[in-house]
Amino acid sequence: MEWRHVSAQSCFIKCSVRAEEAFESRALEGRGRPNARWRIDSSFPQSAHVLERRKGEAISRLFRLVTARVEATACALKSKVFILTLVPLLLTHSVAAQEGQADTGTAQRDSPEGQAAQLDVVTVTGTRIKGGASPSPVVVIGSERIREEGFTDLGQVIRSIPQNFSGGQNPGVLMGNVAGGGLANQNVTGGSGLNLRGLGPDASLTLLNGRRMSYGGFVQAVDISAIPVEAVERIEIMADGASAIYGSDAVGGVGNVILKRDMDGVTVGGRYGAATSGGLATREYTASAGTVWPTGGVLATFKDASVDPIHARQRGYTAQLPDPYSLFPASELRSVLLSTYQTLGDRFDLQIDAVRTRRDQRYEYYYGTRAIYNLLSPQTTTTFVAPSLEYQFGSWGLTLGGAWGKDEYLNRHDEVSAASGAATPYLYECFCNASRSAELGAEGPVMDLAAGEARLALGAGHRTNEFSWTNLYAGSEVMRGEEASRFAYAELSVPLLGTETGRGQQRLELTGAVRRENYDSFGGVSTPKLGLTYSPSKDLTFKASWGRSFKAPTLFQQYRPQIVQMGLAQIYGSPAAAPDALMMIFAGGNPDLSPERARTWSTSLVVHPDTLPGFEAELSWFEIDYAERVVEPIGNFYEALSSPIYAEFVTRSPSADQQAAAISDASYFFNFTGVTYDPSNVVALLDSRYVNAMKQRIRGADLSASYKFDVGSSELTVRGAASWLNSQQRTRGTPQSRDLAGMLHNPAKLNARAGAVWVHGGLTASTFVTFIDGVTNPSDGIKGSSFTTLDATLSYRTGERAGVLSGLDLQLAATNLLDWEPPRYATISPEYVPPYDSTNYSAIGRFVGVSVSRHW
Repeated sequence: MEWRHVSAQSCFIKCSVRAEEAFESRALEGRGRPNARWRIDSSFPQSAHVLERRKGEAISRLFRLVTARVEATACALKSKVFILTLVPLLLTHSVAAQEGQADTGTAQRDSPEGQAAQLDVVTVTGTRIKGGASPSPVVVIGSERIREEGFTDLGQVIRSIPQNFSGGQNPGVLMGNVAGGGLANQNVTGGSGLNLRGLGPDASLTLLNGRRMSYGGFVQAVDISAIPVEAVERIEIMADGASAIYGSDAVGGVGNVILKRDMDGVTVGGRYGAATSGGLATREYTASAGTVWPTGGVLATFKDASVDPIHARQRGYTAQLPDPYSLFPASELRSVLLSTYQTLGDRFDLQIDAVRTRRDQRYEYYYGTRAIYNLLSPQTTTTFVAPSLEYQFGSWGLTLGGAWGKDEYLNRHDEVSAASGAATPYLYECFCNASRSAELGAEGPVMDLAAGEARLALGAGHRTNEFSWTNLYAGSEVMRGEEASRFAYAELSVPLLGTETGRGQQRLELTGAVRRENYDSFGGVSTPKLGLTYSPSKDLTFKASWGRSFKAPTLFQQYRPQIVQMGLAQIYGSPAAAPDALMMIFAGGNPDLSPERARTWSTSLVVHPDTLPGFEAELSWFEIDYAERVVEPIGNFYEALSSPIYAEFVTRSPSADQQAAAISDASYFFNFTGVTYDPSNVVALLDSRYVNAMKQRIRGADLSASYKFDVGSSELTVRGAASWLNSQQRTRGTPQSRDLAGMLHNPAKLNARAGAVWVHGGLTASTFVTFIDGVTNPSDGIKGSSFTTLDATLSYRTGERAGVLSGLDLQLAATNLLDWEPPRYATISPEYVPPYDSTNYSAIGRFVGVSVSRHW
């Protein structure tokens, strides 16, 4: 038996009632009751979606609980029809067509067991229990909030969340090994990857409607910005370990993008913006179309966006760098998304989601010499299809789902003469990822308890990932890897206290989950998770969770060819070295890697006082003990010879035999220095091959609060969030840990964002302040200044009575309104390395954009 939105005229009736008025207690959220369950849809903080499990039963219970003002929208009539449409739906216990209401078009199924109309399944991130609530904190950002804050893609959305680190796979991160963190901090594809707690883009799981997407590039992260924001209903982010629910990669947490299902009409729009200091001229064109019918619906979106680069010469603090040098890449993006769902007969639901994107990028940077610069022109094409079929039998639901994805990253690398502009082809490679999976799951009640139903979810499946690296110039395959895994899982939710147990407003629910995965390369991994949700009163909710998570080594980490690359010692931390002194870097894969393992726990207190309607605050504490991390042990080659933290992996004055052994084990030898290789000139050998060599301990606190209230005829929302992070890591063989958070090229210790949104009719104005703490340069121990930006958005949406202008949406948005520059730090090679931390701070400066859209 599943959770559905109540339907009228083939659309979703959204009950526009204040959450505190519509529910006897906000502690009811996600709780079990004998015959009904309720859930506040957090993407609409001041509204509730009425959910039902038996026809009329849940809604009539709602009316017995409260008296509330309800506005219902009937799509077919395009008018408010509370008496004619909603009341009969609330009172009837039979199919509308059998009650003589077929003319209204109300879509319900005739079920011999009198079950609910089969429409929209409520998706909850962090649990497989239908209607359940996660014991871990979940950040929810709905489509209206995305519009209020002026975000135009999901990359901007995730970078606004304090729990997420903007390093890793993000378009503002610099290339050329100047961003620290090795390949994990390389702007490879121009996309945006979720990077919760700064654990890496491959340690945060990204889902689309609950389904895994294919990895991208050789870092094997997922580009969340490839999903058109115009198709997104909301994104739910749980910054807690979730391998017991979803499997590998969900160590830092999981982000689940939920697509719209109720769009009716056509929307076209355009946007233009640019940085006022120069560069980043942005042009976007979008089109979306959707419709719903009594048994299903469809949504299609298209996006075409192009972005001009920011060059170092356009910013005063980087003008000393050689030209051209990209601080922000040029890119072009085209994406298409299709999502459809259809009822088949009385008991089957079919859903298909499909996405195809292509991103072209251009990036220029120098590496060791001003005579030649490197031109990267990568092209990334992503295809993803996820069908699912759901079957209702009695109170249980059975779901058969699958997913197929492919990501082709074509990397063209030319060497260009700075004097003549003549280009010499150097590399043309394909890093190709493919994935396919199939899963069968079931969910339903197993026992009636005094406080509600105990519910069980269980399932099993199979997943295969493939990765290949091909030299397209030579027509030869550099490497290929494949990993298959089989998995099974179970999750149980048990309500122990509720109003029916005679304990007043107290509510207590326990959850437990376990998952077993078996991999071809390293065997099996079991991950449990336990959760508790307790509400001593209707004003407070206490949540706690404990679990284990893991991340399988990526195929690139396992099978990457070993390479030897030469570099100039002067720019790698030894400025006193001779001009022709060389450093040898030994890097590559390791097929004997084992999975990374983590133990996570979190606890949170949610305050939602009944005496202060519209207010909610949540304070959370979390800890992650992360062991056996796969790393390239030398995170920043420019500090390799100067920083003591890399001493274990540096052999100074290596012998000719040691150098020859490294070269013989390598598949490739690269020398970009312009200096002929001579073993006698090599002053150091750096061993940076992948290894399970790192332990990390991460702990911190998150705080969020929001308050929505009326000011005359207007509505004002004040909200904010902050995250404090403390993390250390210790490399194998070193006795002491070193700090991560608060250090250069790692997450700042404190991130915060707060602001206000004012709504008056169709007019919306918002302003938000973002704070990023300063980071310390380990080379000199100096902490840089913090970075604070002010953003503002003004938008106006016309009403249905505006005649030819109806459906018009105008917006003016500005980020970093005061045009603050990023904090600077002293680099060892100022002539090649930009003097700011691109993983934390942006070089964009003030950006102003104007957008217009029209809905029919």
